[in-house]
Amino acid sequence: MIQDRKIALVTGANKGIGLAIVKQLSELGHQVFLGARSLQKGLEAKADLSNPSNVHVIELDVADEDSIRMAFQEIVSKYDQLDILVNNAGINYDTWQNATNADLNNVRETLETNLFGAWCMIQNFLPLMKKKGFGRIVNVSSGSGAINDMGAGTPGYSISKAALNILTIQFSQLNQEKDVLINSVCPGWVRTDMGGSMASRSPAQGAETIVWAALLPKGGPTGKFFRDKKEISF
Repeated sequence: MIQDRKIALVTGANKGIGLAIVKQLSELGHQVFLGARSLQKGLEAKADLSNPSNVHVIELDVADEDSIRMAFQEIVSKYDQLDILVNNAGINYDTWQNATNADLNNVRETLETNLFGAWCMIQNFLPLMKKKGFGRIVNVSSGSGAINDMGAGTPGYSISKAALNILTIQFSQLNQEKDVLINSVCPGWVRTDMGGSMASRSPAQGAETIVWAALLPKGGPTGKFFRDKKEISF
């Protein structure tokens, strides 16, 4: 057991990048809650891990505020703390539409998970971090949400990730007096359901910078956007 064991929660973690984050954090000795909309799928994902003893499966739909509150109560009842929150849950890389022809109901659904879900998660768990005087929040974003490099495609996804980056900045500005670091990370083009089989990176490679940001030392950067452990422009 490591001396500086942390309690972590990863959303959307039953597959892809989320599961790779869980695997890497748990193998470093941290206790990790694997958040999944389906409890059964979460349990199946845990069963496939080589060393699942540090992993706890929790049913969590970030688009449902009641689900978030129930997850909060479960974590508080077990540990009464949360040191690391990774907002990984994300949906809908909407390549089939643009801003002109976008189905706005589809865009609203995307915002509900990718932006408001992360927002609600932070609102619920940040007080635990501030109470302890320590916390690391990582918002899993995308280069598609970088305003300086944004194209005309994937309007729902890109706008949701750009807004998530703004959320990172705003929360970081409000919490500079505590050792609570809040950053965005672009994992790159990763072989997931969303990224497709032709992507250049494995889920493990996509998880590396996210885990790095989750374990930043005191005095580390906050309110920044990273790829490959290097700051990039919002």
